[in-house]
Amino acid sequence: MNDWSERLESGSEILRQQAVRIPLPDVEAERSFHQNMMRIAAAGDRKSKLLDDPDLPLTEAYEDELDEMRQSFEHRLQQVAGENYHDIATAYLDGKRDDWIGALAAYYLECYYRLQERYTVDEQIFFLIILRYPECFTVNLSFLTGDFSSDAVVYESSKHVEADLNEDEREQLHADCQYSQHKAADYLRENVDCIREAVPDPDTTSFEQRQYGGFVHITGRRGSTFNEILEFLSPDPDRFDEKLSTPDLVPEGPEAKRAKQKFLTDAEVLI
Repeated sequence: MNDWSERLESGSEILRQQAVRIPLPDVEAERSFHQNMMRIAAAGDRKSKLLDDPDLPLTEAYEDELDEMRQSFEHRLQQVAGENYHDIATAYLDGKRDDWIGALAAYYLECYYRLQERYTVDEQIFFLIILRYPECFTVNLSFLTGDFSSDAVVYESSKHVEADLNEDEREQLHADCQYSQHKAADYLRENVDCIREAVPDPDTTSFEQRQYGGFVHITGRRGSTFNEILEFLSPDPDRFDEKLSTPDLVPEGPEAKRAKQKFLTDAEVLI
């Protein structure tokens, strides 16, 4: 892990402000994309239920979400590079290979490792944009520092409060945190359909209706306070001119820049 971290420091500029672009050559590829997005939406539904459960600490909702993301990244890594994805990513960062498989393995593995630190490293914002275009889709992951705008839902975790409180104060704090988590659960329930609307079923939706769509999901923690944004995001129809035959890394698009400006303040990119 330490050896990998040192390599990331030297190779981070290769991955900074980039997105993965994946071709959608046929309906079968669209089905697979749709199914993956439905799993993300289902995870959002599950998170809202966990947040709304008064008998569960907020950490359980986040551990469940983190486990889902770990599995997703590990699946992607194995799809892209096979079981030896770590060696392939390392070779890419060491300059021993420069193909798209090495680039994507390094990108996904960097995100995978940073997710391990997500709930122990304070003041780090996780930023995800997924956008559908007629012949491809992009996945843009970033880890940022900064502040959230007023668009974010804010909720508290009593487990993360470091204060010497008496029994009455602890009860009041717990009640206040439960209320804020209930509001966050409502927000997720209302907004998670933006994922389903962004990537409709190709078997029941015409191509004209499904060729553009997208969403942004941003989460972060500062001390005991958590922030979350889940919103529909419109792709730029003029972003790509050329067709794509294999996955590749591309610069983050104007959609990501606009989302950062709208939903964050003083944002600085870690990756």
